Amino acid sequence: MKLAEALAQRADATRRVEQLRTRIAGSARYQEGELPAEDAGQLLVEAGSVLEGLESLIRRINRTNATVAMAGGGTLTDALARRDVLRLRHSVVTAAADAAAGRGGVRQLRSELKMLSALPVGELRTQADVLAREIREIDVEIQRTNWEVDLLD
Repeated sequence: MKLAEALAQRADATRRVEQLRTRIAGSARYQEGELPAEDAGQLLVEAGSVLEGLESLIRRINRTNATVAMAGGGTLTDALARRDVLRLRHSVVTAAADAAAGRGGVRQLRSELKMLSALPVGELRTQADVLAREIREIDVEIQRTNWEVDLLD
């Protein structure tokens, strides 16, 4: 199985656990004289089974990510960490540019004091564009690797 397939299975299992959690919560109590919509105990058993499979899958994914070398150097885990930090950095720079540009619903009347930007909005927007490009590039490399690499046991 390819790593990308395992990632899709992990997402499916995570969704399944969330659905089961919701169904368990909805069937955990019922009104006297009526029957519950579903057997909450059986749903708990099913959730436990799905969670065991999910844990095994996550372990294999993590083991694979930690051992796969990327073309640019480092492991797949390193690339994932880099992408996560780039996304956070992009959100910080974008928020700073938005705030400096006056976005956020602050209205200014002629009688009020003039608000000035403490940050260079244009430079921040350029920096955000560069970060967005870097995110796209590393994401493409990660996706390519996910489809090329076999999942470890």
